[in-house]
Amino acid sequence: VPLKVFITKGVGRHKDKLHSFELALRDAGIEKCNLVMVSSILPPGCEILSKAKGVELLKPGQITFCVMSRNESNEPNRLISASVGLAAPADKSTYGYLSEHHAFGQSDEDAGEYAEDMAASMLAGTLGIDFDINQSWDEREQQFKISGKIVKTTNATQSAVCDKTGLWTSVIAVAVFCKMDEGERIANNEQWETAHQNCTTKRGQ
Repeated sequence: VPLKVFITKGVGRHKDKLHSFELALRDAGIEKCNLVMVSSILPPGCEILSKAKGVELLKPGQITFCVMSRNESNEPNRLISASVGLAAPADKSTYGYLSEHHAFGQSDEDAGEYAEDMAASMLAGTLGIDFDINQSWDEREQQFKISGKIVKTTNATQSAVCDKTGLWTSVIAVAVFCKMDEGERIANNEQWETAHQNCTTKRGQ
């Protein structure tokens, strides 16, 4: 189970779609990892780090779990955005939520509020907080925090206007999990080694 998480974002432009995505990963500071996309749960007690501190914990080539929002286009002057929202409960024994959202024609602020609202609303639902879905995000945000059950909501959002000459533009927003539980990591390694030894033994028989 991940013990720490940080959120980051990036943008890249290139004539090749894949290369533009790689440049966005570099801009976000996570290009050296083998990324595995997962769904929307923030583990109980997971510490939220700054990007600078989180990147320091990453090692080249490591398998890194993340929640990623990604958007790309080569349509000249098209506005694209990608956002992840995060909502953490006050009770550290309870899990939180992460959400991903990507859109065309939305600004940083609009896309970010949408993603943050989704994460907070999902968490509020599991915590039994009553709210009106027709209220604005500002109103619901205050209601959630007044309840005392949600301690933090935030988002990371990257928007960009696509290159006017038709280059591919990629935007990403990512919640990156790091610092796995050491006991579980050791147990997983031991299980892998046992399975590997069993396979080797069977081949030799």
